[in-house]
Amino acid sequence: MRRTVFNEDHEAFRGTIRDFIAAEVVPYYDEWREAGQAPRDFYKKLGELGVFGIEVPEEYGGAGESGFKYQAVIIEECARAAVSFGGSNVHTALCLPYLLAYANEEQKRRWLPSFVTGDMMTAIAMTEPGTGSDLAGMKTTAKLSADGTHYVLNGAKTFITGGVLADRVIVCARTAPPTPEDRRGGISLLVVDTRSEGYAVGRKLEKLGLKTSDTAELSFADVKVPVEDLLGEEGKAFSYLAHNLPQERLGIAVGAYAQSAAALEFAKQYVRDRSVFGQPVAAFQNTKFVLADCKSEVDAMQAVVDRALDAHDAGELSAADAASAKLFTTERAAVVIDKCLQLHGGYGYMMEYPIARLYADTRVSRIYGGTSEVMRSIVAKSMGL
Repeated sequence: MRRTVFNEDHEAFRGTIRDFIAAEVVPYYDEWREAGQAPRDFYKKLGELGVFGIEVPEEYGGAGESGFKYQAVIIEECARAAVSFGGSNVHTALCLPYLLAYANEEQKRRWLPSFVTGDMMTAIAMTEPGTGSDLAGMKTTAKLSADGTHYVLNGAKTFITGGVLADRVIVCARTAPPTPEDRRGGISLLVVDTRSEGYAVGRKLEKLGLKTSDTAELSFADVKVPVEDLLGEEGKAFSYLAHNLPQERLGIAVGAYAQSAAALEFAKQYVRDRSVFGQPVAAFQNTKFVLADCKSEVDAMQAVVDRALDAHDAGELSAADAASAKLFTTERAAVVIDKCLQLHGGYGYMMEYPIARLYADTRVSRIYGGTSEVMRSIVAKSMGL
C-alpha cells in the first residue's frame, strides 16, 4: 500500500541520507564496530549535512522544521543499511527536545549553534546503578552552594549512550530530597560541561548490540555546575522527562518497524540466492509462508508507526499511545527478525551478515525507553485497569 505519512520534502531528504550512508558510513562501519564508537569527526559531517539542525530555529543556525518525521526518515534509512549514526540519535532525538523546550534565551544562544554543527555533542544521564526504570529513586545530588553561584554535583550514572564523546551532558539530579507524599519532586536538570573538575567517564560498556554507539558509566565528585546551567526550573525535572517520553518511545517504535522491514528484505534476497537440495531456499513452501507471515507483521507495524507519527505531528500522541506503539512494534520485531535470521541458517549467526547485527541491535528496544512490562502497565492504566 502507498504510504502517505511522508511528503515530497521528506522523500528528497531520504535520498540525501541514503547517499550519505552509502558514501560515509557503510565503507567504514566495520571499523566503527571494532572501535566501539563512531569517530568524532563523523559527527561534524552530520552537522555539515544539516542533520543536527533540522528542528533548531533558524536564528540559532538550524532549519526550523517542526515534527519528528525527518528523524524517522533517518532511522528508517539506517535500518535499511543495517548501520547506525553512533550515539548521535541521543543528541537529536533525546537531548534537543529538552533544550528547545526548557532552555532560556541566553542558554539557547550559548548552546544551540554549536549543537547544530556538531562541535558540541550532548548526552542525557538519567539511569543509575540499581534504580533502572525507577527514576524517582535516583541518588545523585546537586546541592546549591552557600553563595548561590553553583551546584555541587555528586553521584553516578550508567548506560549513558553518547557518554564517552559528549561535551555536555544533561544530568538528572536531586536538588531536594523526596518526601513521602512526593517521591518524584526535587529532581532537576543540569547541563554539565564534561571538562569540569570531578567529572569522570568510567567504563565504556560492552554491549550485545548497537556496537557503534558509545555507552558509558559516569561519575561526579564535587563537580561545580554554574547556576546558569540549570535547565528549566529547579525541582521540575520529572515532569520534563515525562513530557518527552512519548517522542522517545515513538522513535524506538519507528526503529523496531524499520529494522523488521530491513530484516525482511535481507531474508528475501538471501533465500533467492541460496540453494539447498538443488533448488533455491525461496522455492520451499515453508520459506514462502514464513516470509508471508513476516510481511503481514511488518505491514501492521508500519500502520501503527505511521499513525503515531501523524498523531505526534498534530500534538495528539499521548503517553499511552506511544507506549502501545512501542510495545507492539518492539515485541513483534523480535519475532520477525528471529524468523528472518532462521532462514539464513548458520550464516544468520555470523556478524558479517546484516541480519545478525539487526538481531543483536533490536533486543534492547524492549528494555530502553521503558521496558515492555512498564509499557504494559501504562497501557493498562489508560484502560482504567
